[in-house]
Amino acid sequence: MAEERWRLFVALELPAEVRERLGELQRELRRQGLGHLRWVRPEGIHLTLKFLGETPVSRLAAIADALKEAVKGVPPLELGLGPAGAFGDRRGPRVLWVGLEGDLASLQELQRRVELAMVGLGFPREERPFAPHLTLARVPPEAVARSRGQIERALAALPVPRCPLVLREVSLMRSQLQPGGAVYTRLEAFPLV
Repeated sequence: MAEERWRLFVALELPAEVRERLGELQRELRRQGLGHLRWVRPEGIHLTLKFLGETPVSRLAAIADALKEAVKGVPPLELGLGPAGAFGDRRGPRVLWVGLEGDLASLQELQRRVELAMVGLGFPREERPFAPHLTLARVPPEAVARSRGQIERALAALPVPRCPLVLREVSLMRSQLQPGGAVYTRLEAFPLV
């Protein structure tokens, strides 16, 4: 019998008030005619440090031990919401996001430590450089080209509020894909002190 596997990732979860602000930004973008995008539920918006993918449940204890070591001595992160933007390619935007400002050097160092800890357990190294962002929406493939100009105008006009946030723990998360979107469950949290 095959061992049970869970879809896992390591993330920084956001305070409720920040998720509420991000939900307001999503509503503003919808009002600007972008209702056809696939929106991330505000309660599920987080900052991914490392995506682990389908992982045998038997590896959870080793992952937790490695994360405990990785976060040792890392203080809480003082950040804020930054400008909005989009990732995409020459055809157009695929992901709408809000960036982060503040103590980005400490955030980069934390992500590097998590990456090295997980690579040490045999997880593949991330090829792309770490680009801290909070995903608001994904553009359906059939809408990429026709939405380009509309998305660019909406993002340029989006009033991202100044919203300081202090992130005090790293979470090991489980992602369960469901018809209404992914549902995230925290399996364990590792305090930053």
